[in-house]
Amino acid sequence: MHLSEFDYDLPPELIAQHPPAERDAARLLLVDRARRCWEDRAFRELPELLRGDELIVVNDVRVLPARLFGRRRGARAQPPPRRRRGYLSSEIEVLLTRQIEPGLWDALVRPGRKIRTGERIVFEVTPPRDESLGSARLEAEVVSRGTFGARRLRFLNAGDLEAALDRLGHIPLPPYIARPDEPEDRARYQTIFARRPGAVAAPTAGLHFTEAVVERLRARGIEIYALTLYVGPGTFQPVRTEEVERHQMQPEAYEIPEGTAVAIHRARSAKRPVIAVGTTVVRALESAARQVAGAGSLLSVLPSGPGEATAYLYPGAEFLVVDQLLTNFHLPKSTLLLLVSAFAGRGLILQAYRHAVSAGYRFYSYGDCMLIR
Repeated sequence: MHLSEFDYDLPPELIAQHPPAERDAARLLLVDRARRCWEDRAFRELPELLRGDELIVVNDVRVLPARLFGRRRGARAQPPPRRRRGYLSSEIEVLLTRQIEPGLWDALVRPGRKIRTGERIVFEVTPPRDESLGSARLEAEVVSRGTFGARRLRFLNAGDLEAALDRLGHIPLPPYIARPDEPEDRARYQTIFARRPGAVAAPTAGLHFTEAVVERLRARGIEIYALTLYVGPGTFQPVRTEEVERHQMQPEAYEIPEGTAVAIHRARSAKRPVIAVGTTVVRALESAARQVAGAGSLLSVLPSGPGEATAYLYPGAEFLVVDQLLTNFHLPKSTLLLLVSAFAGRGLILQAYRHAVSAGYRFYSYGDCMLIR
């Protein structure tokens, strides 16, 4: 398959730049795979759109304020004197992507080509943006470098790094949101299920849920369980090969609680639908299933505990756990669009996307959603 087969036209004005006034105010495109059709609904109708015996699985990861802006400090390599002032003061953007061990992180650095191994980057706020938080300062040393701006950083004065990030860091909004992060993003770019910190992007299908919607779902007899997938850059890594099959997904860490695994097994044994809220949940569940059942086999027992999501799902893949999928709209030529195309068929998904464009749906992280059943 060619990547160009997973493209569509999207007017820039349909890319949502802000969250809706209310979380559950999103529109919902209901896609029926069996009938190969769709209809325009509202997310608030979700409880009434379901049978009443489903099991919903959400991602309870919490987004870190993982975008930092700092200044470089010379380490091993010093620039010529006439360039030293700019060298020391130029702003460096760092996106933390994965914790290796306490104080040691993988990161994306921009501008990446200029940052050498051994250099140090200082992040500080004086005076602080919020005086109630106090001043904050971090310093990190580049201990290794990779391609496309990838670096490994060791924080030299980490202490309580999470508290320092709260003071220094910015919410890592995706690049198609063409504005700086704002105070409201601290709350609105988290789901109501967010419990476990460690993600650099939100599991955006979960952003639409409110406590009121959850109560109505449970009142109908629908179960809701959680897992954790620590969303990293692998989810959004561009596909750099024209042949879809040649792309390599970066693994992402996940953890499936025993109670969630048992509930899924119970639901599948009773032939009750399992609904994944977002592609991150799909990747965690389908990766776990492939540990105990080869692709094409029926799932017997879903393993609980930690693991790495390595499943790369594109058309032709079989889904061993997930029966229905609630998801936002995804970028053209992305691994996420490949995943939903695998779940519902490329033709049907692209037709539904074209309808969503013509109907003025809002796209991407802060946009509307679709339920594929």
